[in-house]
Amino acid sequence: MKTKYTSEIFEVLRRGRFICSNSPDDRLKMLYNILEEEETFYELQNYFAHINYNLEHGNEYFYFSRLESNTDLDRKLNKAFGWIDLLDFLKTFDTSFDVGFRFSPAEIVNQLKNNADLKNKLDNLKRLGADKKNYSERVKKIIEQLVKDDFVALENEMSETYKVLTSFNYLKELVTAINIPEEIENEIP
Repeated sequence: MKTKYTSEIFEVLRRGRFICSNSPDDRLKMLYNILEEEETFYELQNYFAHINYNLEHGNEYFYFSRLESNTDLDRKLNKAFGWIDLLDFLKTFDTSFDVGFRFSPAEIVNQLKNNADLKNKLDNLKRLGADKKNYSERVKKIIEQLVKDDFVALENEMSETYKVLTSFNYLKELVTAINIPEEIENEIP
């Protein structure tokens, strides 16, 4: 039994997006609630598996994963390293940057003016706005990427306030999954 929203769920997830419990988009919240129903989730999980999409349930978010060839491994690793650098930048901006956190680009730009560590982390984000001249443009590029990857959403257009979505847990889980034993950590130059 498929839901009448199966094609809509597929269209959102097949683009590499997330369906989050705290999305400011009412339609995405509704899709989340549909997927949250255990019977519906398992039926859709089985249905999508037949077309080689794995419906996954994270910490208050849903997404698709797929088995891919080893040739895609380099691309995935580069993307993961970029996310790790981005997470480091965001946590340097504000250690409480997490699910539900609200921020504006202006707050990040103001911090960059006075925080040398944050400036250094921004410089490490070479592929995100490195071609831009000033902090505002670079921060805008970073936020555009976060929105594109479905980790934040514009909550208030007037105040230009963004909200961190539950899909941000995906990034945190990625970093947490990297386990480097202490003896190896001490050997790395």
